[in-house]
Amino acid sequence: MSEVKISAEVRSEFGKGAARRLRRADKLPAVVYGHGADPMHITLPHHGTLMALKTPNVLINLDIDGKSQLVIPKAVQRDAVRIGILEHVDLLLVRKGEKVNVDIYVHTEGELAPGGNLLEHVLNALPVEAEATHIPESVTVSIAGLEAGATVLAKDITLPKGTTLAVDEDTVVLQVLAAQAEEAAAETEGEGEAAEA
Repeated sequence: MSEVKISAEVRSEFGKGAARRLRRADKLPAVVYGHGADPMHITLPHHGTLMALKTPNVLINLDIDGKSQLVIPKAVQRDAVRIGILEHVDLLLVRKGEKVNVDIYVHTEGELAPGGNLLEHVLNALPVEAEATHIPESVTVSIAGLEAGATVLAKDITLPKGTTLAVDEDTVVLQVLAAQAEEAAAETEGEGEAAEA
């Protein structure tokens, strides 16, 4: 897992007006919390933070007035209209060796069994518990040859070493559905043949 270093400044101005001024200066308001400490309001460089957040569950080494703090993103507010614009970030303090609950993306590989079946991602991300400095970016699941009616449960997914499920092991993550259009067409043909007889 990659670690990104970002310089931050403590901020003393709050409210919408202050946040707008920060954003105009290409800065991003953020809050750091965790470990029972009072929340710390900080300012981050917008572009550097945006680039860092392209990596899921990125570990960020914040330099706040010369003091280093390890954090992970917990909540990211994005502009509803303008793509690539962040509004606010909540960061969670972490320590090396500490376990944290995060969601990791579920990627699939392989082809379903022939027949026009559809793959439904019931969960796009899998809740897991992992060491804060070793959070996996994603897990990969093989769907090769799966037929309609097949399901992949959380317990069926091989997790990286040191990572455990933070969800019931019988939770459905993926399921294969029969193609509806083909079934409907077959039923219509059958009705037509019955009418002719």
